[in-house]
Amino acid sequence: MFRLILAALLGLLLATSASAQDLQSILQTHQAEVAKPGRKTVGVVLDDLAASGLPQAATFLERWQNKELYVRGSDGLFFYLSSDEATLIDITTEADAGPAPDDLKQVKPNGGVRRSIGTALVQFQLSDPDITRRQSAVEALARDMKPDQLEPLQASIDGETDATLKATKERLAVMMTASFAKDPDQRIAAIEAMAGDLSVDIRAVFNQILSTKRTAAPTLPEGENIAAILTPGVDIPKADAYEMLVKANLAQPQTSQDQIKAALTDNIVDGRVGGLSVAQLDSFEARAEAYAALAQSGVVAPLVSDADVERTLEANVFFDTFIEGNSDVTDAAQASLDSLQTKVAVNQTADLFLDGLSLASIYFLAAIGLAITFGVMGVINMAHGEFIMMGAYTGFVIQQFVPNYTVSIIIALPVAFAVTFAAGVVMERLVIRKLYHRPLETLLATFGISIALQQLAKNIFGTQARPLTSPAWLDGALVFNDVVAISYIRIAIFILALIFLGLILFILKRTRLGLEVRAVTQNPRMAASMGINPDRINMMTFGLGSGIAGIAGVAIGLYAKVTSEMGADYIVQSFMTVVVGGVGNVWGTLAGAGMIGGLQKIIEWFNPSNTLAAQTYMILFIILFIQFRPKGIVALKGRAAGD
Repeated sequence: MFRLILAALLGLLLATSASAQDLQSILQTHQAEVAKPGRKTVGVVLDDLAASGLPQAATFLERWQNKELYVRGSDGLFFYLSSDEATLIDITTEADAGPAPDDLKQVKPNGGVRRSIGTALVQFQLSDPDITRRQSAVEALARDMKPDQLEPLQASIDGETDATLKATKERLAVMMTASFAKDPDQRIAAIEAMAGDLSVDIRAVFNQILSTKRTAAPTLPEGENIAAILTPGVDIPKADAYEMLVKANLAQPQTSQDQIKAALTDNIVDGRVGGLSVAQLDSFEARAEAYAALAQSGVVAPLVSDADVERTLEANVFFDTFIEGNSDVTDAAQASLDSLQTKVAVNQTADLFLDGLSLASIYFLAAIGLAITFGVMGVINMAHGEFIMMGAYTGFVIQQFVPNYTVSIIIALPVAFAVTFAAGVVMERLVIRKLYHRPLETLLATFGISIALQQLAKNIFGTQARPLTSPAWLDGALVFNDVVAISYIRIAIFILALIFLGLILFILKRTRLGLEVRAVTQNPRMAASMGINPDRINMMTFGLGSGIAGIAGVAIGLYAKVTSEMGADYIVQSFMTVVVGGVGNVWGTLAGAGMIGGLQKIIEWFNPSNTLAAQTYMILFIILFIQFRPKGIVALKGRAAGD
């Protein structure tokens, strides 16, 4: 008998426990608070739902917050509605619960209640079994950090199974601790822990802690966390300072000319105002005199003179106060921010150096062929940019037949060299050969060829930009931190420039062709007497320079637009690179590219919104540079030097 009674009691206890864990039962316990929630009463409901551990609680909170909860008038039970609003949905099982009755009423929490629900919902989302929901919750917290979200975030860290997400939660917890923790020592420790992080969001946290409000008062208040004391006319315009005093009811507003005229007009009696006739009010002094008379009689407010303004400014103090009241916290934040800004400046310098190096490698590739051609032959080839364009279009055509972007680029490099090498040889044989030692005619002829090649490209490929797609392994960037990063494409172009530097030096220093080119460059007559054919060397050199331009076109086309006019974007920089570096010298071209690329990035850093102005300043600087060093950084010896 005793065993039967014990079993019955145990069964009743289990049934009661199961009932207590039922979502509907919890809601019925707080039926009035759920049906007509208020910001002061909703907290107990949210606490019970959080303590229940029910898997349906998160979904319920989401739908309650979105006004998707309904209460049945006959018994006070809560349901969801189907999409057609004709069927009740059980809030626990989400199964059909019969047709929707007429006494069904929508639960509409106000904005304050929805914000409270959202805060409670974070706790469920941060520990949700679905990692996607956890990630979304963390991202939402990062976008809009609030003090009451710190504890749920900290509570979810130990149970986080994903290492990357856990690290993100820990970092976010440090940021929120620095901003919202109640213990100042915890905040200071968190601030010091963030001092080495260059991320933008970390700097935003520091700036938020150090945010200030500007105030004017007769004296400095006691107990305020003063950020700075301001001097009118130095730290703040005097007009703005006086306007602050007016808004604080510490000074009378100044009267404008329009207000003076309006006041005088309103007080004209028998053609006179303030003791003067209307005809006499033809000057500022007369109007001021009439207005002063009205003010003395109490009709209008007295004028505030400049001397009055000065006296009022001197009688008050102007200051910025930290919104954060604890000076220890703001001191720690200011010290960390100062240290961080120093590190940011160093990293910005490094990033600027990488940008300049990247641009220099592009200019080097674009100019090295022109340097060889110009140095050996003395030909001003205005069509050099179009050989770059031909190389880029060659890469585009190959990608139409070879869908593998890695393989297509590998094929495109030698093919572009061959195509532009052949085009350069043809151009040298048909045009340049007849114009040696006639620089003006050569310039005009190559400029005409440039226009013709652009039009030919338009006729074949159209006027729209064509994509030259880089391989997937070149997507993205090498990121060192939030300040320093460089794209993989630019790294590849830099490596390609180094390869070409080594290849060209090898050709010029270690091969018979290079020996003959150097001989013709330094003394063509002596080279001819030694059995070298200068005419053949000129042809090969022009073809080599054109071929290198074609390869540069493939590299440049990987990140720049491929159009018929793309060569025009690089012809000016190429000539500047050659002239500044030293005509016909590989090392000079490298030095010139480094100088032009670095200088352009530095000027753009000072004037980032106007690249055209930056290029103009760069050209002016180069003109001045050439005045002092007309032969370039690395002067060429031989024929070009003599010329």
